[in-house]
Amino acid sequence: MNRREFVRGGGAVAVAAPAVLRGQTQGANLLFIMSDQHQREASGCYGSTEVKTPNIDRIAARGVRFDRAYCQAPVCVPARGSIITGQYPHTHGAKILADALPDGARTIAHYFRERGYVTGAIGKMHFVDESRRHGFDHRMYEADFQRTLSAEERERLRRDQGGADGIDGRHSDLPARFFQDNYYAEETVRFLRENRSRRFCLWSSFFMPHTPLVPMREFYERYNPAKLTLPKRSANDLEGGFEGHLIRAKERGWYGQTEEALRRSLAGYYGNVSQMDNCVGRVYDTLCELGLEKNTVVVYTSDHGEMAGAHRMWTKHNMFEQSVAVPLIVSMPGRGHSETARPELIEQIDLFPTLTELCGHAAPKDLPGRTFAPLLRNQRNASREFAYSEYYFCHNVFTRDNRYVGKSPIQMVRTGRWKLNHLDWGRSELFDVQNDPGEFRNCIDDTANAGIVRELQAVVRKMKTA
Repeated sequence: MNRREFVRGGGAVAVAAPAVLRGQTQGANLLFIMSDQHQREASGCYGSTEVKTPNIDRIAARGVRFDRAYCQAPVCVPARGSIITGQYPHTHGAKILADALPDGARTIAHYFRERGYVTGAIGKMHFVDESRRHGFDHRMYEADFQRTLSAEERERLRRDQGGADGIDGRHSDLPARFFQDNYYAEETVRFLRENRSRRFCLWSSFFMPHTPLVPMREFYERYNPAKLTLPKRSANDLEGGFEGHLIRAKERGWYGQTEEALRRSLAGYYGNVSQMDNCVGRVYDTLCELGLEKNTVVVYTSDHGEMAGAHRMWTKHNMFEQSVAVPLIVSMPGRGHSETARPELIEQIDLFPTLTELCGHAAPKDLPGRTFAPLLRNQRNASREFAYSEYYFCHNVFTRDNRYVGKSPIQMVRTGRWKLNHLDWGRSELFDVQNDPGEFRNCIDDTANAGIVRELQAVVRKMKTA
C-alpha cells in the first residue's frame, strides 16, 4: 500500500473560511464543554434531522466542526485522562474504569495555571480518586450536587432513574433540580460571572447523555418514538468479528431488543442529548452576555460515543464508529458566523497542544499529539495518516465472567479508508470504511487485503511504544 492509498480521505483539504490572526487570541480564555457518551451523529450540526441540539449548533455556527475526530479509548476514565494529559492511556496509566489518573500526571490545567490562569473543573471529570485536583484550583463534584438533595430525595432520584446502564427509554417527572447537569450548569455560570475579569481555563463537564435514558418529560416528549429513524441492523450482526462483542450484546439483552423497545430507547437517548444541550445553552448564553466570547476559545466534545442500538449494541467498549468517533467543535474569537467542516483525522490528544497555541501560548514539545491550530486559521497543516485508539477490557462491564480482563487491548488504527481493530490473541477486524461505512463486513480474511493488514499491524506495533 503506497502513501497515497494510506492517507486517502484523510489529507489536507482547502476550504473557505475567514482568516484568524494569532494576535486575536493572545492570552485568550479557554472554555472546554464536555458531555458523556454523545454519539457524533446525534447532533443537528452533524447532519441529524431528528436530534435537536440548537445550542451545540450555535457554537458550531461560529466555529469549526471536525468530522473525523476520535477518542483514545472508548470508555470514560482513560479517554478523559488522554484529553487532559495529551497522552495515550498506556502512557498516562489510567487504562480501565477502575484506574485512578496518577496524582503526578501533568495536565492542561497545570499548564494554564503556570501562566497565570485561574483553573476550574465543574462536573463529571471521572478521575476515580476525586481528591486529586490535577491542576484545577476550583472543583465542583457530583458529591457537591448530591448534598443539594435530602436523603429522601436522593432515594427518590435513584428509584426514578434506575440503574446507570439502563436503556429503557421513558420520561421523568422530577423537577430540574434533581438532575446533576442543571447543577453543573448553574455552577459554571457562577464561575464565569465571578471570574469575568480574570483569565480562566474552565472545564464544564456534563453527565448526559449517558445512560440511564430517563430525561425530564419536556425533553423526552420532543421525540415521537414511532417516527424515529432506526439504526441499520443486520440479522447476523457481530458474527464475523471479535466474538466478545456478540457475547456481551447477548448477555446484556441488547441483541434481541425489539423495534418498539429500540424506538423508546432512542427517544430517551435523544431526550438526554437535548437536556444536556439545554445546559450547554445556559453556559454559552452567559459567556456571550458577559462579552467573554470575544476572548475565549470554546470547545465542545464528548469523551466517547454511544452505540444507540447500532449493531444491536448500546453504550461503548468497542471500536465501531458510533462508539469511538466523537463530536468536536472549536470556536475562536473573531470567526463570526461561518461554520466550517474539516475532514482531517484528529485524535483527542491533539487538543492539548492545539488549545495552548490557540490561546496564544507555545504548544508543549514533549507530547505525542500534534497541533491542528493551523486548520482553524485556514492554513495548511500536516495531516495525520491515521487515528489510534485502544481498549483495555474493564472488570464487570464487558462479560459477566471477565474472561478477557487482563488480556492485551483491542488496538484501532483508522486511516482515510481502512480501520483495523487488532487483537494479538483473538480475531481481528478490518473494515473498508470508505465502501462499507456501516462496518458490516469484516474483510480481514480477504487475501487482497493482506498488504494493508501488514502495514496497519506495523502501526499497531509502533503505537505500543508511543
